[in-house]
Parts: sequence; structure tokens; C-alpha cells
Amino acid sequence: MGGEPERDRLLRLIADYVLEHGIAGMTLRGLGATIGTNNRMLLYYFGSKEQLIGQALTAAAQRFPAFTAGMAALDDPRVPLVDRLLAAWRGIAAPENRPFLQLFFEVFGQAAHNPGRFDGFLANVGHDWTNQVAKALQTDGVPSADAGALAREIVAVWRGLQFDLLSTNDAEAVAASYAGTAAAFARRCEAAAQR
Repeated sequence: MGGEPERDRLLRLIADYVLEHGIAGMTLRGLGATIGTNNRMLLYYFGSKEQLIGQALTAAAQRFPAFTAGMAALDDPRVPLVDRLLAAWRGIAAPENRPFLQLFFEVFGQAAHNPGRFDGFLANVGHDWTNQVAKALQTDGVPSADAGALAREIVAVWRGLQFDLLSTNDAEAVAASYAGTAAAFARRCEAAAQR
């Protein structure tokens, strides 16, 4: 009958759990009891608590299509870069993403507080978006070194704005503050492409 594979089922339930409860105080034993398995099976399928949390975060992110759409907006060079940067931010900041943003920053805080335990998560956080933005800028003719540096700045601004959004809940003000920044980034990218 081929139902859902057990690992996929568990990951779906883990993503449900962490989106609702977060990870503070989460133990594998308690998580296992809540989702109908045990800590040994969780370790078997996911390797460690930290790996489980990283995989759950990735699975949870897939439930928020506005993120994906926002980042995909960067990849159409027919659209002016400033418009793509603004569309990316709208996707990232969509109100329905709030549970994911809360979870992301909770996991990020744990990763920063526990060096060595969440290295895979930190590597992904540090590179995935930056690499995607750099690739989009290179498609616009920005040289590789400039694209990498500008992408790092853009993602850093987004991270700060995400934090601002969570702490103020003022999406309109946050978007307004980004509009000028996006335009400045677009001008800098255009200048780098013309050098």
C-alpha cells in the first residue's frame, strides 16, 4: 500500500511540533512521546538533536511558499533589480511567515549560544541566501567578488529587518525603511556591473 515513509512522517510531525512549541526545553524523549515514537528512533532517523532541529527547520520552511516566491523573484533579470529586491523582501516579510521567523531566530539563538552543536545549520544560514543573491547579481553582470560582497550586505540587511519586524510588528514601517536601501543596493550593483 505504500503510505508515507516513516522518516517523512516523523519529520512532518516534528515540523508541526517546533512551529507550534519552538525548541526551548525540547528533549528527544519528550518530542518522541508527543509524536508517537521514541528518542532512539529519532536518533536513528535524524542523527542528533541538532541535526533533527536543522532538518525540521528546513521542512518547516517549505510550508511558507511566500519565502520561496520572494527568493525566486530575484532570478528574473528582465525585471529591474530594485523591483526584484523589493519583491524578495515582500516574500520574506509576508505576515504568514511569522511562525517560521520566530522559529528561525530561536534556532539561530541556540546555534550562536552553543558553538559546535549547530554547525550545519549555521553553515546553511550563512551561505544559502547569500549564494542565491550573489548568483542573481552575477546574472546582472556584477563581477563575482563584488556580487559576493553585495549579497552578504543584502542578506545582512534582510536579517536585521526580519528581527525588526518581529520586535516591532510594524510591517509598513519596516518595508518603507527598506525601500531606499533596496534602491541604493540596485545602484551599487549597476555601478559594479559597469566597471
